[in-house]
Amino acid sequence: MAIWVILPAFNEACNLPPLLESLGRVLERLPHPGRVVVVDDGSRDDTAAAAMRHAGVLPLVVIAHGENRGLARAVETGLRWVLGWAEPDDVIVTMDADNTHPAGLIVPMVEAVRRGADLVIASRYVTGGCEEGVPALRRALSLGIGLLMRLRFGVPGVRDYTSGYRAYRASLLRRAILAYGSRLVESAGFTVMAELLVKLRPFHPRVVEIPLHLRYDQKGGPSKMPVLRTVREYLGLLRGW
Repeated sequence: MAIWVILPAFNEACNLPPLLESLGRVLERLPHPGRVVVVDDGSRDDTAAAAMRHAGVLPLVVIAHGENRGLARAVETGLRWVLGWAEPDDVIVTMDADNTHPAGLIVPMVEAVRRGADLVIASRYVTGGCEEGVPALRRALSLGIGLLMRLRFGVPGVRDYTSGYRAYRASLLRRAILAYGSRLVESAGFTVMAELLVKLRPFHPRVVEIPLHLRYDQKGGPSKMPVLRTVREYLGLLRGW
């Protein structure tokens, strides 16, 4: 078993260093080899260089988009690259690159996969989960979309449909790639995490949620989520399925 950590990043030069330092400490604790994959989504700052400065102390690769393609494309790039190397029982982690997700959660997430889970979601909406410093509008959007997704799709075991902090068994994602091909990711932006859940549902994955303390107050720089466009994309996802 190997651990792959995918970080889709756009203008995260100030947030990546503390996150990568934390990841280095966490990966050292795990009894499995680990590698970090930073997908630089056309950043206009020093994101790629900030990541590469840690390459000497952390197994790390940077994949660069020549232009900003959006979160969905960055996530897809990372997943497809890793699946080109991963073994079926490897664990593929996705997490935000803005230092709002505690790297230490990777340890129980990997353990949950080892014990039989196909997908582990770090969730704000289970007992012990919470969020700190999240703007009211963004919190309301997340809660509202989550409710609509549960009513529309009802993926067993899932309460947090929009969390980007997840651990997948590689074989689950490979089944999805074989089934959907180039249509695995059709969204453009922040709806990608919900879209992936909907598309994984037919495979009846064993899903586990663990509590997430989202530290939005640790994020440096402004939010990159275009609210109106994101709402339209979620409505399109709800109608399209």
